[in-house]
Amino acid sequence: TISSGMVKLQIIDPRPFSDDEAQALKYGLQRFPITEEENFFFGLVLQTQFGVEKNIPFFSPDRQNFIEYDISYLIDTAITRKKSNIGVISSLPVTGDDVTGYMAQMMRMQGQQPKPAWTFVEQLRSQYEVKNIEPNVNSITDTDLLLVVHPKDLPEKVLFAIDQFVLDGGRTIFFVDPYCVVDRPERQQMQMGTMPSQSSEVNKLLNAWGLDMPTNKFAGDRTLALTAALGPNQRPSKIIGLLELTPTGNCFNTDSAVTANLNQVKVLFSGILEQIKDPDKFKDIKYIPLLRTSNRGNSWKVGSPYELMSPNPARLMKKFTEGTEPVNMGYIVSGIFNTAFPDGIEVEEESDEPAPEDADKDDQPVKVKKKITGLTVSSEDSAIAVFADVDMISDMIAYQNSFFGRVVVGDNSALLLNTIEDLGGSADLLSIRSRGNFKRPFARVDQIEQEAEKKTADEEEKINAQIMGFQRELQEVFASAKGDEQAVIGSTILQKKKELELKLHEARRGLRNVKMKRRQAIEALGAKLKIFNMLVPPLVILMIAVFLSIRRSLKKRYYISHASDA
Repeated sequence: TISSGMVKLQIIDPRPFSDDEAQALKYGLQRFPITEEENFFFGLVLQTQFGVEKNIPFFSPDRQNFIEYDISYLIDTAITRKKSNIGVISSLPVTGDDVTGYMAQMMRMQGQQPKPAWTFVEQLRSQYEVKNIEPNVNSITDTDLLLVVHPKDLPEKVLFAIDQFVLDGGRTIFFVDPYCVVDRPERQQMQMGTMPSQSSEVNKLLNAWGLDMPTNKFAGDRTLALTAALGPNQRPSKIIGLLELTPTGNCFNTDSAVTANLNQVKVLFSGILEQIKDPDKFKDIKYIPLLRTSNRGNSWKVGSPYELMSPNPARLMKKFTEGTEPVNMGYIVSGIFNTAFPDGIEVEEESDEPAPEDADKDDQPVKVKKKITGLTVSSEDSAIAVFADVDMISDMIAYQNSFFGRVVVGDNSALLLNTIEDLGGSADLLSIRSRGNFKRPFARVDQIEQEAEKKTADEEEKINAQIMGFQRELQEVFASAKGDEQAVIGSTILQKKKELELKLHEARRGLRNVKMKRRQAIEALGAKLKIFNMLVPPLVILMIAVFLSIRRSLKKRYYISHASDA
């Protein structure tokens, strides 16, 4: 009815060995065997009058909240004749290895597997034409929207190409990061002792447009920090750099269609974005914050990125001081932009002049420096989006493995797709997808945890310092015994070792007691809630019953007294 007859729905139950079952397999619907003969199908096939066929192989329970978007998106892509072009520039293999046929076979024979594309790229490819742009281009053409992901050590000519693309009206989304966790150094580099940088930034461009991402500075918020284990043998701890942004923390801009209906976005060691205060220079630019911490958030800093390679959660938490206003991690910036290269750039090119007759053929071609200039100001409103975290769109944070393959976790992927549609000028599907998943926070439990953590933080830090001191003394004892093994038996060193081990044991027991007190405070709240749920509802019902009984008794007496008077 709503579609005015333009959409017709047909429900088919494919019986075993029927033509319907054969058609379901032909159209790519996913089959789940129930018995030896009977199969289970739960998907959708869309056919248009122009011969276009699209499908949803299986309606996964993990995407039940997105079913309206998935179907609407299927219809939208089926009737759209031309896909938009999205270009990707990245120092990471986000688009995967584009090798097929003979080259792929050769890689497998050598024990290598082509790297798959990141899941968000696979999602984009179903709706857009996605192409990889090598990070050494001179210009960016045939691109409707540009994704710049982890731009690490980009040559100046590439930055200039991005600058000119933006000034010429090209929409661009930047994902930059002061410490990108998924950019892991290769084992060979680590064995050689060279630790490459895991940070990326394009401040050369962003500063020209009024934004800045400080180096080694991260967003933090105790109220949003998640608990996780950083290693296989480590206990879960609250990590100040792993944040879960929620509406209750006022983390999303409700005035922006990109973030208005998001419910949960995770970031990992996200940087912060600061506006450069220069009203005269940036008077024609509008800044719309998208992601932020709560009012109790703040930035925290490390002296060196090496501190994050084997992070100590307690030590990182000690670097954080609670603030009074949020820090921002995402922006949409629009308006009239100035170039970051007002004087242009110099590039080296091969000389067009013919080589001398006596020149050796093996000589390298002569290179000359050439100055390139371009647009100095945008002729119309330009627009970019900037996010200070790369990990947020990685498979590690935005997706998880399930029986049905990789599935979306939270709204990280929705944030990316919303941003693409917003900058691309299309918002037809925005309100549907952004509904996301509803998550009810346990605010009282969070408050108890924060108060308990605050009370025990100093005591825990003091005990940890004692443990480290005892361990150092113990190492010194062992070091002094190495020169003379007999001295360990016949001197006081053995006794000293036993005393230190006993102190170490007592300190660790004290640390366990501190953490147990914190846990008991939370469990006490749980016990109170359980008692409340068990006793209060029956008491309320009992009181209502007593009230109605008394009321009925009074009415009965009233009617009897009036009847006797009559």
